[in-house]
Amino acid sequence: MYFTLMGKLNARRKNIAEQDDKGFTLIELLVVVIIIGILAAIAIPVYLGVQNNAKNSGTQSDITNVKTAVVSLQTNNGALPTKWTAVVTSPTGFPIAQTGGATTDFPNAGATLSSSTTSLNYGPTGTSGDFCIIGISKGGGTFYATSTAGVSTTACTIS
Repeated sequence: MYFTLMGKLNARRKNIAEQDDKGFTLIELLVVVIIIGILAAIAIPVYLGVQNNAKNSGTQSDITNVKTAVVSLQTNNGALPTKWTAVVTSPTGFPIAQTGGATTDFPNAGATLSSSTTSLNYGPTGTSGDFCIIGISKGGGTFYATSTAGVSTTACTIS
């Protein structure tokens, strides 16, 4: 009886050893989930930073377009346009809430606003012929341009 039982146990062990494992263990699955979590923790902040940089770049482009429009209007009219403020209220740029100046002059002169810009302000600085453009981005940046300098983070003041 003993030998019969041991023979059956050995046969069972041999049969189990010959079978291929057909799945993953719980530990293997946990390791995979932890690795995916770590990758997500790294990738999500990087992705958000890229989005903010894209919004800031859109605002910088808008400021450059407004500066080009101001120079065009100054050339055509012989004087700087009056103060102008544009607040983006639609997700696609113009039409926007505008105050000051001739509200159609800036868009007609090539000023465009993207959905990444919260607001743009333009006005003279007080020095003859100089102007300042201030743009606020949905990406959190505030950018400036003057008649003598390109877009930067160096502040200028509208008088």
